Amino acid sequence: MAKKIFDILPPKEFEKKKVEEFPLEKEYQPRFKKPEFKISKKLSSSFFIPLVLILIGIFCYFTLSKAEIEIWPESEVLTFETKLTVDKTAENVDFSNKVIPGKIFEAEKTITEEFSSSGVVLKEKKAEGIIRVYNAYSTSPQVLIARTRFVSADGKLFRTPTKITIPGGHYEKGKLVPGYLDVQVKADQPGLEYNIDPSTFSIPGFAGTARYTKFYGKSFQAMTGGFSEEVPQVTQEDLDQAQKILEEKALQNCQAVLKEKISPEFILLDDILRSQIIETFSLARPKEELEKFSFQVKASSTALVFKTEDAENFARDFILSQIPEDYNPPATQYETLPPHPKLYQESLKITYSLENVNLELAKATLFLQMEAKIYSDIDTENLKKGLSKKSLTEAKLFLEDQPQITQVLVKFWPFWVKKVPEDIEKIKIKLNLD
Repeated sequence: MAKKIFDILPPKEFEKKKVEEFPLEKEYQPRFKKPEFKISKKLSSSFFIPLVLILIGIFCYFTLSKAEIEIWPESEVLTFETKLTVDKTAENVDFSNKVIPGKIFEAEKTITEEFSSSGVVLKEKKAEGIIRVYNAYSTSPQVLIARTRFVSADGKLFRTPTKITIPGGHYEKGKLVPGYLDVQVKADQPGLEYNIDPSTFSIPGFAGTARYTKFYGKSFQAMTGGFSEEVPQVTQEDLDQAQKILEEKALQNCQAVLKEKISPEFILLDDILRSQIIETFSLARPKEELEKFSFQVKASSTALVFKTEDAENFARDFILSQIPEDYNPPATQYETLPPHPKLYQESLKITYSLENVNLELAKATLFLQMEAKIYSDIDTENLKKGLSKKSLTEAKLFLEDQPQITQVLVKFWPFWVKKVPEDIEKIKIKLNLD
């Protein structure tokens, strides 16, 4: 019978040993570690920063570089004169007939003010009243002539306005009963002092006779109506002055109202503005006793205006049409045609003066004096092609060689750029006409 031989351990011990050498719970640990490579921060900065700067510089050079060129073109200030008609019936600018459209504006203004009267008049009135005149002299009537005097107890003189007859008395039981008559009397002088209370009256005309004490009067009510004072009065000069003041104000205010209606796009000339007074009114009359009075004035304004744009367009076209054909300098090698003259719009100045106007027909003739700066038209696109890739010196010489240019200023950006960019979109040209 064959025998089994175990070299080292019996089967049970072998299995136990195997489990101990390879436990499942422990993580596998490699015997060899991978090498780690580290770069120092100092070495990284010294390499990275210059690289970034170089890249930024390249970016700026190819994307931000540009040339700025300022050019003073050949120019001249020219002056011209001509006539121009402003016509409401015109619809558009007619250059051949020298006519531009016009427009009528109208306005009205009414002004009313109160004024003080400057006149003074002495107004006076005599006091009046009734006195009863007695005849205790006889049974015969007594005639008293007109303006017979009656004197009150305090010495105030009154008169009868007409002739009167005082009835005679009569006897009763052997005693004479006086006859009497109520008489209207008026003070001899005006004034408040004659507004006296009831009083007795004597007749000075009978003084020194028996009738003096037998004829007398009595009042039973106070005399009234007497006064003497200065009162204000409207004079013709007051009315004339009020009219003058209000007419001036009405015209000014009416013109102001009219100008407010006109928008800034229009030109209003004072010579084509007509204002007039169409109505004056006052209830007061000369010598009327008033401390204050009112005066009213109504004014109207009419103006023929025209658009600034129409006038400037006409002036611009007229000036350009008057420039001689030989005004332009010859063409350069970068131009196919000679440069045409151009008008510097900001330099245009126009002076208007009125020759005649008819507002009823809404038409006016103006005399125009025009002044503007004319300059040579410069083909900037061809200039840019000629400037491409030139140095600063070459660019200046190239520009100064152009007959239509009098002065130049060339700038590169950024500072390290030494030549005009090849891309013409990066070349900026500005015309200086001031």
